Parts: sequence; structure tokens; C-alpha cells
Amino acid sequence: MLRTLGFFLAALLLAAPVQARTVLETAEDAGAFSILIRAAKATGMMDKLAEPGPYTLFAPTDDAFGKLPKATLEALFKPEGKAKLTEILTYHVVAGTILSRDVIGKRLEAQTFQGDAVLIDATRGIMVENAHVTRADMKSENGVVHVIDTVLVPSKK
Repeated sequence: MLRTLGFFLAALLLAAPVQARTVLETAEDAGAFSILIRAAKATGMMDKLAEPGPYTLFAPTDDAFGKLPKATLEALFKPEGKAKLTEILTYHVVAGTILSRDVIGKRLEAQTFQGDAVLIDATRGIMVENAHVTRADMKSENGVVHVIDTVLVPSKK
């Protein structure tokens, strides 16, 4: 009886479709990213980051967004703030997969979707610009997520 049940369960698992998790779904599953997900939906980044990639997402937590002035955060979610919100979100995404083991002990730049490069400094911990990576290498079907404690804002040129 147990053997039959085991075969039945194995067959169900093999027959069940594997749910591919995108970088944003991986972040969403980890919790503490409701503002990031809301912003991605508002800007169309959910669809973009559902594509095959691979992508590296530096994902700011809700607490990271909370460091922004309340008025600034509210303004980003207004229709007239969509371009700035898109600029900020695309500054958190790099094409390709950057894993922590590839950067440890190094300082390098990575080109973002926004167009500017971000500095990754992994000589003492891992930092992306002024944000600390608090959790690294959350792998997904189409890339990797690194949790950061600060929202990255592109410099004004």
C-alpha cells in the first residue's frame, strides 16, 4: 500500500507543471517587497522581467523604500511620476547573472537597464552604490535577486 502511494505521489509530482519563478516573483515570494512589486506593476517592469533574461535584480525592501521621504515616494506613484519611477526601477536591473562568488574581493561596474553603471564593491561585504546587500544569490528561472537595504537613485547629470 505504501509503495503504491509512493508511486502515485511521484507520478503526480512528475506530471505537475513546474512553475517558473521570475526574479520579481522570487522577490515577492521572499516577502518585504510589496512596494517594489507595486512599482514594477505600475511601470510595466513585471512584464519585462518575466522575459527569459537572465537578469540581476538589486531588490530594495519595503524598509529601503521607507527611507525615502514620504512625499517623494507618494509622488513617484502619481501618473506624472511614472517616468522617474521607471528610471529608478531600471537602475536596479542589470542584464546577465551576477553572483556573489563572482564579485567577492572585487570592485566593478555593471551597466543597468536605466543606462548608467552601478558600482559593485565587494571588498568588504557587498555594496551596490550606497546600498548594502543583505541577502545575496536568490536564484530564479531568469536570473538572480540580491536584497538591498537602500533604494538606488541614479545621479543627475
